[in-house]
Amino acid sequence: MQYETKIRVPLWIYPSTDGEIENSYESDYCKSKSEFIEKAVKFYLGYLKQERNVNYLSPRITSSVEAVINGTEQQINRNLFKIAVELGKISHTLAAANDVDEQTLQDLHAMCVDEVRNINGVISFNSAVRFQNDREDNE
Repeated sequence: MQYETKIRVPLWIYPSTDGEIENSYESDYCKSKSEFIEKAVKFYLGYLKQERNVNYLSPRITSSVEAVINGTEQQINRNLFKIAVELGKISHTLAAANDVDEQTLQDLHAMCVDEVRNINGVISFNSAVRFQNDREDNE
């Protein structure tokens, strides 16, 4: 910053404001009321500039976040579609290979709904194999 010469400006303030300045300038490590007022004006100017920056940046940040979310959503949807296709193939293969009656199918559905609720949706092939083996041992 270049060296500047200070200028005198007229300042009209209320006596109560002057009293607050008188009581506060030394606690803010200012040598004079004039220095305190200049510091306050610079602070307020910085606040105004920051407010303009926020008004400029906020929509930009919002649009960037929305773009990332939309891209992630599309990727998740594509992956869910692929998983659904693979699950359909497995279901049809199992249905063609096994003769399952309607009651067994309803019981299986109820059992799987309960299992998924209990494990919060985290399905493990190993735990399914252990469950089936335990079930066969109990029969």
